Amino acid sequence: MDDFAGTQAPIRRLTDPAEAVAALESAVPSLASLRLPAARNVDWRQVETELGTALPKDFKLLRELYPTFALGDFLGFGGPERGHEQSWVQGLRGTLEDVEERCSEADLAVPFHPYPAPDGLLPWAGSNQGDLFLWATSPAGPQEWTVTVASRNSAWWNYTGGAVQFLADLVTGAVEPWALPRVRSDVARW
Repeated sequence: MDDFAGTQAPIRRLTDPAEAVAALESAVPSLASLRLPAARNVDWRQVETELGTALPKDFKLLRELYPTFALGDFLGFGGPERGHEQSWVQGLRGTLEDVEERCSEADLAVPFHPYPAPDGLLPWAGSNQGDLFLWATSPAGPQEWTVTVASRNSAWWNYTGGAVQFLADLVTGAVEPWALPRVRSDVARW
């Protein structure tokens, strides 16, 4: 039986993408050593057109500034590469099949559904142990999307901030890592 652990909220939701990235850089001091010398210039219009939705600005900014990386040898963060936007979207669609399977297997009082269902879940990161980190999409727009965690051990929970703030709060301990291991602040290219 799956378990819905509940919802956690940040003390203050960071709505400015630069502020969210700065919070992550503060939580993970060695992250700055991975910063790219120039923005990667992803064709976000192509990505968003193929997905059928805009994506949160904090995610796009973090992706523009940093390579694919792993936090605490556990949580992997990546995204589209310039010139490979279409293949990233195709890979995301494959991951959505996994999300659909998890959602259909979950025995939750209020069921989750994958994107593009209304309020559907859209993956943005994963762990090396099979945990999924998803956006809970919303008609209010991507700046209002929150985070849903689907842990490998069948626990589900929500965080009412954005993805980049979630990473910072997970590393600093401002959010409890329900059903996840503690995530250390070390970072490496992935």
